[in-house]
Amino acid sequence: MLAMACLSLVFGALAGRYASKASTGFASSLRLALYEKVQTFAFSNIDKFSTAGLVTRMTTDVTNVQNAYQMTLRIAVRAPLMLLCSMAMCFFINVRLSLIFLAAMVVLGGALFLIMSKVNRIFTKVFREYDALNADVQENVGGIRTVKSYVREQHEKGKFQKAAEKLCALSIKAESRLALNSPAMMIVVYGCMLLISWFGAQFIVAGDLTTGNLTSLFTYVMGILMSLMMLSMVFVMITMSEANARRIAEVLNETPSMGSPKAAESVVTDGSIDFCGVSFSYKRGSGEKSLKNIDLHIKPGETVGIIGPTGCGKSSLVNLVCRLYDVEEGRVLVGGKDVREYDLNALREQVAVVLQKNVLFSGSILKNLRWGKADATLEECEEACRLACADEFIERFPEKYETWVEQGGSNLSGGQKQRLCIARALLKNPKILILDDSTSAVDTATDAKIRAAFAQKIPGTTKLIVAQRISSVQDADRILVLNEGKISGFDTHENLLRTNPAYREIYEAQNAAGGGDFDLPVSEGKESEGL
Repeated sequence: MLAMACLSLVFGALAGRYASKASTGFASSLRLALYEKVQTFAFSNIDKFSTAGLVTRMTTDVTNVQNAYQMTLRIAVRAPLMLLCSMAMCFFINVRLSLIFLAAMVVLGGALFLIMSKVNRIFTKVFREYDALNADVQENVGGIRTVKSYVREQHEKGKFQKAAEKLCALSIKAESRLALNSPAMMIVVYGCMLLISWFGAQFIVAGDLTTGNLTSLFTYVMGILMSLMMLSMVFVMITMSEANARRIAEVLNETPSMGSPKAAESVVTDGSIDFCGVSFSYKRGSGEKSLKNIDLHIKPGETVGIIGPTGCGKSSLVNLVCRLYDVEEGRVLVGGKDVREYDLNALREQVAVVLQKNVLFSGSILKNLRWGKADATLEECEEACRLACADEFIERFPEKYETWVEQGGSNLSGGQKQRLCIARALLKNPKILILDDSTSAVDTATDAKIRAAFAQKIPGTTKLIVAQRISSVQDADRILVLNEGKISGFDTHENLLRTNPAYREIYEAQNAAGGGDFDLPVSEGKESEGL
């Protein structure tokens, strides 16, 4: 018995160690699988899951599944084995008394099923509230400057408190029902003990059972009940993690809405762009189309300005060129071929995009620039920065290109971030360069310098410049005017002034106001002129 006790101690320690190792490795693989899956998603897939929801799935949900997996590994073999061996010995000693255990197990199983079925639905709601809570934190921290500038700390605190209290109430509700597991277990345990004592005593009096046999039965009963308690703990953990597992499976089972075809084209021959009867909606079948029947033909190396009021479809149009979304109707051609025929990576390597929202990552300026070209030399980075007029401020930093950039570029101004993003895109040496309102934070003189550098240094690159200021696009070869998802005009600046009343009206309004945005009402421009 002493030797067996020592072996039990050793094997118990080893079981704990290897179960921890296995569950940690499982969680690591699961997080990696989730992350890799998200990387394959198109924007339409990502739109289904909030950022906070994806973060919760990779952290809280995976951790809960890991804990359940670890406990299952430690108990899944030991508890059933102990239960079966103890039951076999009980039936060997006395069959009639052993029937009490079977009845007790049926009662306990029914009670656990009722408890778990109620708790499972509540835990599903609990983890939805985790998403909402994480979303509040993310939104508040991301916009902390705005919160403080508007003195809205108390408002944000109240909003977070409300979300936290809702999560707390649901968690208490779930845990209070889950706590019924222990009383149910105790009732079964003590009920078994009483019944065995009562019937066992009668069997001893009748001579059908010895005192030693009854003592042995009590020992095996304790083994059975301990096994049941351990299994009930596993059921509790599995119930808690079931909602987490479903949420993880939602991401893993999501099918990317776009991908590369089997015989994909890998070479983009030139920077020509053709829109042939294109209509597009972010929600297919909703009837709310961002672009409606667009027919557009852009030559290689041409510079095209895209202008229009907010919400007219400017960003939607350029997003289709690099296939961030797929069209609902019609075709988008790059280099004379449908973008859906290209290998996605090959297409996006030749289409550089500088989005409205500039994204820089924590690291040096040089590391951020090399996102455009991983093996770019310092000289190549310096040349790209000269074209983007970023060298002007980089040279003023003590550490120059080794200057550390905080997450999101929080230690740089809006104009500096925009120019670094433009330089990063230029390093790709693309056939198509898309600037989606990416010089809005740059002064007009620097904006003009950047456009002049593009014309001189990358004449063969097709350039799409989305802007609100007409001054940013008036020197383009042609200007596309969008309104409510339709083409209102597509011609040179001079021709549009003569033939397009809307363009002429806005141009005059912006000039009168001293160079405002495209959305500036005409009345405001005239008031400024009168003043």
